[in-house]
Amino acid sequence: MDLKNLTSAVLEIAEERGIPQNKIIEVIEEAIASAYKKEYGKKKQKVKAQLDQKTGELKFWQVKEVVEPSMLYTEEELISLKEQPITEKTEREADQTEKIRFNPDRHILLNEALEINKEAKINEEVLIALEAKADFGRIAAQTAKQVILQKIKELEKEETFKEFKDKEGEIVSGIVQRIEPNVIFIDIGRTAGVLPKKEQIPNEVYKAGQRLKLFVLEAEQSSRGTQVVLSRAYPKIISKLFELEVPEIAANQVEIKGIAREAGSRSKVAVAGLEEGIDPIGALVGQRGTRILAVINEINGEKIDVIEWSHDPKKFIANALSPAKVMEIIVMPKNKAQAITQDEQLSLAIGKEGQNVRLAAKLTGWKIDVRGLSETEANKEESVEVVAQEETEAPEKPKKKSSKKINKGTPETTSEEKTK
Repeated sequence: MDLKNLTSAVLEIAEERGIPQNKIIEVIEEAIASAYKKEYGKKKQKVKAQLDQKTGELKFWQVKEVVEPSMLYTEEELISLKEQPITEKTEREADQTEKIRFNPDRHILLNEALEINKEAKINEEVLIALEAKADFGRIAAQTAKQVILQKIKELEKEETFKEFKDKEGEIVSGIVQRIEPNVIFIDIGRTAGVLPKKEQIPNEVYKAGQRLKLFVLEAEQSSRGTQVVLSRAYPKIISKLFELEVPEIAANQVEIKGIAREAGSRSKVAVAGLEEGIDPIGALVGQRGTRILAVINEINGEKIDVIEWSHDPKKFIANALSPAKVMEIIVMPKNKAQAITQDEQLSLAIGKEGQNVRLAAKLTGWKIDVRGLSETEANKEESVEVVAQEETEAPEKPKKKSSKKINKGTPETTSEEKTK
């Protein structure tokens, strides 16, 4: 084998596939050790190889585990084990897992190991130098080739999984590869991601070759490789898209506090300024709306309301009902609030099919009841009239009954009849 050319070729493949060089060198050394064992070694031997990348020079060692006599089966024990039936033998070996069968190709006694390495310890490994070989037969070379290819595939799977596991919760760019009724396959670089039906934006039309930005929900390792689940409907994709457009977020001058979203229709984003003099809403909107338009275009024209976050629930709820103008917020127990608006602002506050107030409730975490001013005043007048009516129509207090006792079952008698 031409080890120099082999190494450079394998390293080139590794670089293309994003595999660290040190891991590839380990793979080559493992493959060469396997080839050496196939050509010159014994079946039970454990061989280690070391390759010098610059010169292509090889070194080989036989690896042996350090043991002491007390860890080994005696001859009598081995004879008795052979005489036992298979089931009893298996049970006995299970009970004596601390003992091992000595194999001179894999084990070495402590006193012999200390002659090779003065720091050798029990259960550790010692390396015994072997004669260096560079000529391998066709079968050994084929074995090495198969080991390298298999290990490269395994490493590529590991590195791909690690890469996308680290990208969970982040944005990736992808190209639509194949469209099926319930899933879309997206080319995201080293692997293909899946975009399930439930994670697609409603009414968004996808075409093969279309480039999209997607949110990485989850990366899973399977027998087929790495499976990456993507989303276009997940609310956090909005904040990640704003992070790409708004440098103030990366600079910790502006923070996105919350997002409420109905994918494909409308989103509300609550932002707060972390430094004095910073306009958080202006930062997200950008000059002439350039920043927010870039995000809207990326999510298929979905409307986005950017509102200012506040510690004060009244102010936050009023902001969340934007673009409607709220006159008053009445905070009630159990996270309930009543918002009062001018009559002409009522439908705007509620929104089409209740969408505006629904998103505001989701964003703030409060149950919001929106009412118009005239309805509120009418309810107040009605309640006052009811109270007044109750006071005027209150029945007279009944007169106290006489304390005269009446015997049940006998007619009532007068005082004159008693004297008679």
